Amino acid sequence: ARMPRTLILEPTRELAAQVAENFEKYGKNHKLNIALLIGGVSFDEQDRKLERGADVLICTPGRLLDHCERGKLLMTGVEILVIDAADRMLDMGFIPDIERIAQLIPFTRQTAL
Repeated sequence: ARMPRTLILEPTRELAAQVAENFEKYGKNHKLNIALLIGGVSFDEQDRKLERGADVLICTPGRLLDHCERGKLLMTGVEILVIDAADRMLDMGFIPDIERIAQLIPFTRQTAL
């Protein structure tokens, strides 16, 4: 499976789903595969998407870490990290999760807030 090159972190499942929907709508001609990783959806369905390969991951921090801890996701190919709604993530207490995620991806990445 291809490793993701772009990681987009969202504070809620709803925001992540909205971003994924817009990504598919506006990026349909770019031939990029996306995977939406959020809680409330079975791991099996998400695992199948990851096995097919995803260029872009759109996810909530908790579900991303769940997949990493299960050994289903290798993050060493991430070149771009987007922390969307960073102020909201801070308010919701995601700092420890974001710090853990930052350690899983290359330091040479480009980060956008």
